[in-house]
Amino acid sequence: MKLNFSDKVLQVIIYFVLILLSFITFYPFWNSLVMSFNVGSDTSLGGVTFWPRAFTLENYQIVFKEKQIFTAYGVTIARTLIGTFVSMFFTSLFAYALSKKGIVFKEGYMIICIVTMYFSGGLIPYFILVYNLHLYNTFTFLIIHGMVNVYNMIIFRTFFAELPDGLEESARIDGCSNFGVFFKIVLPISGPVVATLGLFTAVGLWNDWFTPAVFISDQNLIPLQTLLVQIVNAGTTASLIQNLNTYAQSAVQNSVTVKALQMATMMVATLPILFIYPFLQKYFVKGALVGSLKE
Repeated sequence: MKLNFSDKVLQVIIYFVLILLSFITFYPFWNSLVMSFNVGSDTSLGGVTFWPRAFTLENYQIVFKEKQIFTAYGVTIARTLIGTFVSMFFTSLFAYALSKKGIVFKEGYMIICIVTMYFSGGLIPYFILVYNLHLYNTFTFLIIHGMVNVYNMIIFRTFFAELPDGLEESARIDGCSNFGVFFKIVLPISGPVVATLGLFTAVGLWNDWFTPAVFISDQNLIPLQTLLVQIVNAGTTASLIQNLNTYAQSAVQNSVTVKALQMATMMVATLPILFIYPFLQKYFVKGALVGSLKE
């Protein structure tokens, strides 16, 4: 289709705005990455923008010397993997039940679920409940917190409701039970929506720092993101901060600074989850749309 002059001008403006927004979004991350590879004392002088002016790996060497970071890494990885699996299992199972016709109090369950999306009892009552259930300061709480996501459940439910009835009927003729139909027929053909919602859940668990900050006090159970917040907060008294300050003060010619160590730790916490996106990106559009549109 041939474009006239006004269309070309509009197209140029749109491309310019998109490029500008992309730059604004990407530059802070890139600048943090650059500073993590730059000598801390040189970074403090300013002017480090797009490329390391004095390249060094010392910041990362110091970060990886701290055992608490490895412990936090292990907690984060375990929480993300186990929590994603548990959330996908129970959310999809709950959604499959609500997608079936003839379920008693089906609409009542949906109303209760939707209400929880907009209203809650508040943080203090939730804290009291968790404490009385003896889940405070436990790894179990990190797994079961948000075990059923209502938004994901609605997408699952819509997707399951659109599946042809003949699939389940043929499976039942072959002798499949309800669980057999779900695990052998429904889940295998739900790959795109499972991959999409699973990735969203995994990213949410990986980046969640607030929940452990409130409900976890044992430093051996602190996830990496919560530990990163402790590092960024200058007024914290965490032992890790004291160790990093000691490393920075004892570094040769004070070439390492706490700011540089903060940037290195931030990259260590962020890069792994970013590497997962390219492998699952193809499922995003297909999975989100197939579970959210109804003809």
